[in-house]
Amino acid sequence: QVQLDESGGGLVQPGGSLGLSCAASERISSIYVMGWHRQAPGQERELVAEVWTTNSNTNYADSVKGRFTISRDKAKNTMYLQMNNLKPEDTAVYYCRATIYGGITYWGQGTQVTVSS
Repeated sequence: QVQLDESGGGLVQPGGSLGLSCAASERISSIYVMGWHRQAPGQERELVAEVWTTNSNTNYADSVKGRFTISRDKAKNTMYLQMNNLKPEDTAVYYCRATIYGGITYWGQGTQVTVSS
């Protein structure tokens, strides 16, 4: 069982920045890949970014490339998502995801990000 504790969501104006954090209850070394997903009202949950814990390879949705940066700190068992130049279409509930070796996936509770003027 992996507990994921998210923080950092909030209200920001277009062009602003927010940083999200996801603290995992397990060592990141025991997690195969961690990622951020988001779900806007009336839309399906979509992958935003993910990072492999072994080699730090990353994958980003085209819509956030160049604006969002995913990272992780193994010592702190924490994953981050730095979101810059936010757009209204970034408004969504953002979820932390962790997939452990063996393929079991865990989700955080979600944190609301609202981009509005």
